[in-house]
Amino acid sequence: MALFEVKNLTFGYPLSGPVIDGVSFTVEQGDFIAVCGPTGSGKTTLLRLLKPELSPLGNKSGEVLFEGVKTEDLTPAQSSLIGFVGQSPEHQIVTDKVWHEVVFGMENLRFPQNLMKRRAAEIMSYFGIDTLFDKNTADLSGGQKQMISLAGVLVMNPKVLILDEPTSQLDPVSASEFLTTLKKLNDELGLTIIITEHRLENVIPLCNKLCIVENGRITAFGETRRTVAEIAGNERIAASMPGSVRIYGILGAKGECPLNIAEGKRYFSEHFRRNSTPFKEEKAPSGEKAVELKNVYFRYEKSAPDVLHNTSLTVYKNEILCVLGANGSGKTSLLCTIAGLTAPYSGSVEILGKNIRKYKGQSLYNNCISLLPQDAQTVFLHNTLEEEFMKAGITFEDAPYDLSYAAKNHPYDLSGGEQQLAAIALVLASKPQILLLDEPTKGLDSLAKQKVRDALKALKRQGLTVIVVTHDVEFAALCADRAAMFFRGECVCVDTPYKFFSQNIFYTTSTARITSGVCENLINPDDVRRYAEVEK
Repeated sequence: MALFEVKNLTFGYPLSGPVIDGVSFTVEQGDFIAVCGPTGSGKTTLLRLLKPELSPLGNKSGEVLFEGVKTEDLTPAQSSLIGFVGQSPEHQIVTDKVWHEVVFGMENLRFPQNLMKRRAAEIMSYFGIDTLFDKNTADLSGGQKQMISLAGVLVMNPKVLILDEPTSQLDPVSASEFLTTLKKLNDELGLTIIITEHRLENVIPLCNKLCIVENGRITAFGETRRTVAEIAGNERIAASMPGSVRIYGILGAKGECPLNIAEGKRYFSEHFRRNSTPFKEEKAPSGEKAVELKNVYFRYEKSAPDVLHNTSLTVYKNEILCVLGANGSGKTSLLCTIAGLTAPYSGSVEILGKNIRKYKGQSLYNNCISLLPQDAQTVFLHNTLEEEFMKAGITFEDAPYDLSYAAKNHPYDLSGGEQQLAAIALVLASKPQILLLDEPTKGLDSLAKQKVRDALKALKRQGLTVIVVTHDVEFAALCADRAAMFFRGECVCVDTPYKFFSQNIFYTTSTARITSGVCENLINPDDVRRYAEVEK
């Protein structure tokens, strides 16, 4: 018997049309299903409709059956067999200690104490996070918090695990480790997994089935390699596929489509001989300084270790700088320091040639600096998006992308990606000279990322300086004038994109990994397209 049977499911939020429209599909025991589609297509809503406690309020028709029982008729014990992990661990963690967070769900269902202790020991040892047992949850890195959230679900021994963009706030290495853990659970425990992701590079090779959602409908569903081939002509969906799939399409789509880096490397090396590709020398930004940090030290508590350690960084006017690095390396603290939200205990910060301490009152934020925090929801203050824009003194025509269709929606009812796009438009309302963005592509599909990239480049042409903290190396490679690497609170290198990404091993693009050793200095699919034209 199937785990899930979804029959002609339709759902709409109050005062809106259908978000899910006539969806039907089946989930079998042991499936690893990746659900992908454009920002705002209904993926998150669809996943929440599978978990009764998280099912949103609205107009619903059709059926969702779990092991033959309608989800609304499930008992709490039956519902606990459906595990759910969201994209923001901060919103899921509810206790102050790691051990308490792990056993919290079992406590609520009144598991025997000896069983709770045994399950917690077993799961934390399995994940190798037993050393975190007595830690404060607030002190954990983003990757550790996500692992704790996962452990807190798995101690309930679920039959299916549903994950909504679980790697959106993780650095590339942590994201890879997290997804590898999921595959291990699928292979070794037979755990059924349903996951939505926009960063599909590491997800597609792991899943046995692929589900494409567009405008609330399932437009493709089936075995991964076959489904990837089916969507080759759908530019918006194909653009979000792994680099190996995109390169396969660019180079003529001959033979079997490669799904991972190893298959992509073999395909690339077999179809083309080694050849140098002419690239003009990149010119690093120079001139007037917009931001300059000199030997900055900062810590959140007097007894705590430094979060920024001897940090020095120069950002020039009219450049886009992308800052990468592991969770907990100090990237967000860097932005907060530049924005004047935190004060270093040593070193200096200069904004537009003036020491940040000389900016009095709100002068730093009057047509000077704007910051979009990692949690876009903190930007919203009103009941509708239309009201948000009106209070900010902008119209939907002023936004760099069309959001007018969501004018009457409460900002919290938008998808994660739509919230990001709306928040960027709002922080631009103050017309800053320096724009700081913390993970602006979180929750965005490839087309929405392109809109953000185009908007940032347009702002640069208008004279703005943009500093972007991101885990999205593909976005950084296409967007940045320079890229910086942070490690343990220090900027260890800053370079132009081709030098930066072609010399890295892990913090690099899928294109660079696939083409290295055959043709150097290719860091995005457009480079491959130019290279293929040279080869012809």
